[in-house]
Amino acid sequence: MSIAEMDNAALDRLVIRADRHKSYRGFPFKCFAEMQAAGAKRHIIKGVFARGETSAWIAPPGGMKSALMASASISVASGTDWFGKRNKERCAVVYFALERADLVERRLEAHKLRMNLPNLPIVLVRTTINLMKQETVAKVIATIREVEIEYGLSVGLVVFDTFAKLIAAGGGDEDKAKDQGAVFANVQRVKNEADVHVALVGHTGKDVERGARGSNAILGDADLMVTISGDTIKTATVTKANDAPEGPLFSFKSEMHEFGLDEDGDPITVNVVSTDDVEAQAAKVRDKWTKGLRLVRDCVDAALIDTGVDHTIPGGPVVRAVAVQAARKIHNARYVSNGEGDRSEAERKAWARNFKAAQEAGLIGGEAKNGQEWIWLL
Repeated sequence: MSIAEMDNAALDRLVIRADRHKSYRGFPFKCFAEMQAAGAKRHIIKGVFARGETSAWIAPPGGMKSALMASASISVASGTDWFGKRNKERCAVVYFALERADLVERRLEAHKLRMNLPNLPIVLVRTTINLMKQETVAKVIATIREVEIEYGLSVGLVVFDTFAKLIAAGGGDEDKAKDQGAVFANVQRVKNEADVHVALVGHTGKDVERGARGSNAILGDADLMVTISGDTIKTATVTKANDAPEGPLFSFKSEMHEFGLDEDGDPITVNVVSTDDVEAQAAKVRDKWTKGLRLVRDCVDAALIDTGVDHTIPGGPVVRAVAVQAARKIHNARYVSNGEGDRSEAERKAWARNFKAAQEAGLIGGEAKNGQEWIWLL
């Protein structure tokens, strides 16, 4: 048979492809002649959320990761841009608040009041779910379909907050790759069936630089991983992406929204992501962080996670502060010398030099109290 005849035969087979699929006994397949070049990604938020993909958003406790997902949900459901990233498709959002559901609801309500928003296609699911079980996928899909009927709009974004709870609900351990793998297999089933973007909210470990807490299997399954860091100004940084550059994605800050007073006359508040544009200010701050200063910052960050406490700056806000000795101890463990001279002396000088530079540049604040020097990131 000639090549031309083979091509004609292939074309003939295309005609009966639909009938062939009806008789499948194995897995469906696509023949070579049927393949076409893939089109552009089906973005919801350009460069961030795309249908059929998974993103992971990780930060230390209190790092505003859930607040950021509440902000993203508002933008997706309202069809508005998000931190300068273009909204390509207005769609419904299903937010599985597996922990602190009341806090998530207050944040969504705060955005509604602050922006004078009408009814948006966002739903909040408070039920704890075990996504290690394949049977749970059917209920997730059913929820998505019911939301689509409710609003007459396709669901595009599904948020699971937090990833750890999806595993813990099934008695699994996020340190075990096999347990994470079971959840990711079911996340893939959800995406295959519902054609949505799945955003996972997670925690960093004690060493922020090492990424997500638990097994690193999440790196292999997430199409996009974003780590949130910083104190007053926070930066969302792409630390892994399949087809996008790594580096800062955008910066933001938080602010308090006050609903009113409770029965005791105390304000009812919730912290939300601010709509202020802080990118230019954040860029100036990033430019100040040399390699030595970044090590000091990371050591202070790690110490804050381990032993940080709430501290009221005189005449100012409450911040997370830590004893300077705790950060210095971590610096001593992480410092890498050039191999020349006394390592201890080199580390001592590096700490003194860079710590002083960070204070002079206004990157670290400090206060002596009760015989102890407390420091915090600015």
